[in-house]
Amino acid sequence: MTAPKSLSRSALSTIRADTIVTSLLTAQTSGRGFVDLSDEIAKFVRDAGATEGAVTLFIRHTSASLTIQENADPSVLVDLATALKRLAPEDAGWIHDIEGPDDMPAHVKTMLTATSLQVPVLNSALALGTWQAIYLIEHRSRPHHREVVLQFSGSRG
Repeated sequence: MTAPKSLSRSALSTIRADTIVTSLLTAQTSGRGFVDLSDEIAKFVRDAGATEGAVTLFIRHTSASLTIQENADPSVLVDLATALKRLAPEDAGWIHDIEGPDDMPAHVKTMLTATSLQVPVLNSALALGTWQAIYLIEHRSRPHHREVVLQFSGSRG
């Protein structure tokens, strides 16, 4: 493997992390799909008075998940949903089907994605890239009430 021709790194930044702020975000989904949480998470950061640190998100469910993905082209989300459907189809002969044929595939999709995320906070803002957004992914076909624990750890201004 060839090393990159150029690497650079900013100067170290040290803070005193003496604050933890927590909130519970609730979202009503409309069924299978992606729900952009970015604006609500950014509002949480502002309301917390966060300056430097990290926000941890944790979804309290086993059939919905979290991801950071592109927010510029909606076809990315369509393709991601298609990929998840192919990886865990409803007609795969699952044993666990008490809550319907979409239940076990939803658990598999959650296992393949994430139940928690951590996003740095720099200069009082989420350190997301230009085309990144934070999404809740609803894996069930019918609407659900979902809860996401938000927790900022770091310093406040």
